[in-house]
Amino acid sequence: MDLYEYQARDLFSAHDVPVLQGIVATNPEQAKKAAEEINADLFVVKAQVKTGGRGKAGGVKLAKSPAEAAEKAEEILGLDIKGHTVNTIMVAEGADIAEEYYFSILLDRTKRSYLAMCSKEGGVEIETLAEEHPEKLVRKNFSPLEGLTEDIARDIAKEAGFSDEETEQLVPVFRKLYEVYEKEDAQLVEVNPLVKTDDGRIIALDGKVSLDDNAVFRHEDHANLEDAAAADPLERRAKELGLNYVKLDGSVGVIGNGAGLVMSTLDVTAYAGEEFGSKPKPANFLDIGGGANASVMANGLEVIFSDEQVKSVFVNVFGGITACDEVANGIVQANKILADQGVQAKPMVVRLDGNNAELGRKILSEAGLAHVEQVTTMDEAARRAAELADQA
Repeated sequence: MDLYEYQARDLFSAHDVPVLQGIVATNPEQAKKAAEEINADLFVVKAQVKTGGRGKAGGVKLAKSPAEAAEKAEEILGLDIKGHTVNTIMVAEGADIAEEYYFSILLDRTKRSYLAMCSKEGGVEIETLAEEHPEKLVRKNFSPLEGLTEDIARDIAKEAGFSDEETEQLVPVFRKLYEVYEKEDAQLVEVNPLVKTDDGRIIALDGKVSLDDNAVFRHEDHANLEDAAAADPLERRAKELGLNYVKLDGSVGVIGNGAGLVMSTLDVTAYAGEEFGSKPKPANFLDIGGGANASVMANGLEVIFSDEQVKSVFVNVFGGITACDEVANGIVQANKILADQGVQAKPMVVRLDGNNAELGRKILSEAGLAHVEQVTTMDEAARRAAELADQA
């Protein structure tokens, strides 16, 4: 779960990471009151959207009075920033910035460790810095069992080129940010920029935090951080049904068992769609894992059939622990369940391979489902699914 900036700021504050005052508002009058409460000489009015590039899009503005903060809020609210409509802003205390740095902690899956990244050049997109000046970005892996110790934090600051005095200031801040990462079960904690003010203070000025949904059982309070209103209704429904589903912008619904197979299916479907006039693309990621029973399949098809953009469905299953005959029975029973519920079916292309594939195909053939076609290979099945979506 990605957090808004103001939510990241609140988490930082709870773990004693140095931050400036910030209050959220959803209209100009609230923005004015927020500025009055903060009572500073300078304010920053910032769009709260889960994407980058806010400054370039006009989503970050300075104000020198509460009245001006209200004016800036009115200009920002309703903006479209990379497809995200601004419904909330944060009025924050301004700062006299002397220097801007970058610091983050994330999970490095390839090395099965945590990764800290740091640079003396913050305030710019880290991807740009990593590509154009990789020598200016320090990367340091460390063990989750050891954590970000004082020695490791000091090494990071030294390698990034900070002076002895700056290092002693930064080490406790780095460790507090690691505390956020560890205690909140985050997958990413990023501060860009981490600033040094004219009076020598270190402040986390803009934060990004992504929390691990798999750890939600340890954090009942994290439920309050979810923006239910902004969530895609199909993703919300899928989550309620316990499905591993991600909505995409396409017309071919995709169901598979295993994340790797589903990712491959998305690629093959997108490639197949290039052949047709409407360029059909995958409409979703849906991994049913090893539990392709009737209930799971019915839930998956219910969500996909509910997507108005979906014109056809591609079910791509490789039988392993869950054999293909079980999957086929799940498809047949799922369609019956949905038909009884009055759910309108859509054209389906099914490709079964692996354990008991022949038996599974026989079950589907004997079921006589008019909207279900079987295709033997993944490439051919993807092409047929794209063709059906194009013809719809």
